[in-house]
Amino acid sequence: MFAVLKTGGKQYKVQAGDVLRVEKLNAAAGDKVQFNDILMVGSTLGAPLVDGACVQAEVIDQIKADKVVTYVKRRRKHSSQRTRGHRQQLTLLRVTGVLESGAGKSGVKAAVGARSKAEAEA
Repeated sequence: MFAVLKTGGKQYKVQAGDVLRVEKLNAAAGDKVQFNDILMVGSTLGAPLVDGACVQAEVIDQIKADKVVTYVKRRRKHSSQRTRGHRQQLTLLRVTGVLESGAGKSGVKAAVGARSKAEAEA
C-alpha cells in the first residue's frame, strides 16, 4: 500500500521499505518518527488530510545535499563578481510502515522540522 505525505513543503509518494531524503528533521540516527500529514492512502483521498493515517519511518542519517554554486557577474565597467555556494541539510529515512488508522495510539514521536520551534512545543 502506498501513501502521499507532506513534509518540508514537498509531497512524497512512499510505501514500506522506501528510502527518502527529506528536509532536515529534529531527530538523531536510529530514531523512529511518524508523519501525520497524509494526503492520500491507497485509494482514500483526504480533504485535505486523511484522519488517523500516518507513515512511520526510521532515521538512517543526517546528510548534506550536493553543493549548489551560484555565480553572479555584474554589469560592464564594474568588474565585480560574486560566487556563493550552499549545501542543504537533509535527513535520510527508511519507511517502515503505512497505517490507515490508529496514528494517535502508536506511541511514536511526530516528525518535526529542525527549524520550527513552535511545532516542537505543540
